[in-house]
Amino acid sequence: MGLFAIADLHFSFSVEKPMSIFGANWEGHSEKIIHSWKREIQEEDTVLLPGDISWAMKEEDAAADLEAIQSLPGRKIFLEGNHDYWWKSASRLEREYKGMRFLKNDCDRYENIFICGTRGWLCPNDSRFTPQDKKLYEREQNRLRLSLESAMRKGAKEILLMMHFPPVNDKQENSAFLEIMGEYPIKQVVYGHLHGKPSHDSGIQGEWAGIKFHLVSADYLNFCPKKIL
Repeated sequence: MGLFAIADLHFSFSVEKPMSIFGANWEGHSEKIIHSWKREIQEEDTVLLPGDISWAMKEEDAAADLEAIQSLPGRKIFLEGNHDYWWKSASRLEREYKGMRFLKNDCDRYENIFICGTRGWLCPNDSRFTPQDKKLYEREQNRLRLSLESAMRKGAKEILLMMHFPPVNDKQENSAFLEIMGEYPIKQVVYGHLHGKPSHDSGIQGEWAGIKFHLVSADYLNFCPKKIL
């Protein structure tokens, strides 16, 4: 039984959104992900999906993408990304898609490890940060704490955190997200959102303050889920 992660599937089986405009490596990316998933993942495994799952704008249009994921091996734990406009109600999604978990201000478990998460947002002093981003940055701090406190109330001794955005700016400076992480027994963090080599290089990876960080954007992983545990 293993724990895997891959973000930014950007599936679009019912909408017209070719990802090849972002680079030749994205050509046929959905088929690449499905092929590698079937090769690497077994039914007893768990796969973390930290955001940007579907390009659909409405839940009914995301159905084809979610059903494709549902048909793949393994248990799936989803997190909302900044492009997941179709995501309106986690509880309704869980009723519709049995065996798939949609995290929202709460937690899940993989063996004795608690899985927490929130979308995150751009951090201050990022080259793209604007005054309008401040409110979302602060709101996501609150959502992060809600998820982590949910795990702590259930007796968490070890936490793996999912985020969609990286928890630092593109200069890898300290952030409120990192400060919050230091208050909890977080051992590993997975995140996505970053695409293309310059962005990949700006992401925090490896160990920082006792926490191991993994960039799991689909294009960074060459469209193959990464084994975390």
